[in-house]
Amino acid sequence: MPEQPTYDLIGIGSPVMDLLASVSDEHMINVPGEKGGMVLVDADEMKALVAQLASAPATSTGGSAANTTLNANRLGLKTTFLGKLGNDDFARIYRERFAAVGVDPSRFKHGDHPNAQCLALVTPDTERTMRTCLGAAMTLSPDEISVEDFRGCRHAHIEGYLVFNRDLADAVLSAARAAGCTVSLDLASFEVVGASRDWLFSQFKTGLDVVFANEDEIKALYESDESYDLLARRLAGEGVVAAVKVGKDGAWIAEGDELHRIEPVTISDAIDTNGAGDSWAAGFLSGYIRGHHHSLSGKIGSHIGAETVRHIGPIIPDDHFGPLAQKVARFI
Repeated sequence: MPEQPTYDLIGIGSPVMDLLASVSDEHMINVPGEKGGMVLVDADEMKALVAQLASAPATSTGGSAANTTLNANRLGLKTTFLGKLGNDDFARIYRERFAAVGVDPSRFKHGDHPNAQCLALVTPDTERTMRTCLGAAMTLSPDEISVEDFRGCRHAHIEGYLVFNRDLADAVLSAARAAGCTVSLDLASFEVVGASRDWLFSQFKTGLDVVFANEDEIKALYESDESYDLLARRLAGEGVVAAVKVGKDGAWIAEGDELHRIEPVTISDAIDTNGAGDSWAAGFLSGYIRGHHHSLSGKIGSHIGAETVRHIGPIIPDDHFGPLAQKVARFI
């Protein structure tokens, strides 16, 4: 009889400490790169960006797959995380916060550099622009990845930012598949898609189970302005469950010939979109891994994602998450 998995989900990505700041549109004029995306910066550039702020930023655990993993854990899945922490206080705090909510910390790797940081600049329209210094996370090597990292895990959720290091992404996918995990990939940003379109299509053919994309990412993938329902169908045609998130307009989920419209959860007091897509993925995966219908899994995702935008940073405060989890449980 096959051994039962110890963990429902393992997240794989960069354990990034988020630095959170609300800024004006005028402030963004002096921030290099496009508004709304993610750009990698070095340590000196990060210091300069932080120095431009009017006050010290707030902090929160972050990282795309890490946010999804933490929220999936809060929704009742047994989770663990694979990523490389640094050698500073940010790394210590990060590990402690994950362990405190019940995410198994034993599969973190540890490096000799400062922990990864991401400066999330939130403008009045609730859009967030991210500038990331990967620090120790960037030193995670393909040689450090093995099948043992995924042993006992049912599902592996991978953040698209990993694809900036193609060899590492290949090693992670190979090990996860060899361990028998089902696999999801969040495309993460239009920059990731633009830099790796051919690689992504090759991975679809090799085998992915779920692919998450937002409006910009799905359009970048197909270089098309088709409607999102048609783009979801195109992505599903690659043999995956296609989850296309369209922000305040809800989502489309497609698999094979099936197409499901996920109605949005209307929020009147949104202040920060940081982490909303990661939370949506957590909600969806909490249903998908339990074997629920895609429409129900998408409904859970919409509620978790909508609550996230009501708070600064990617993590819903405990006093709000508890009632939300109880509400979601009534759907099932």
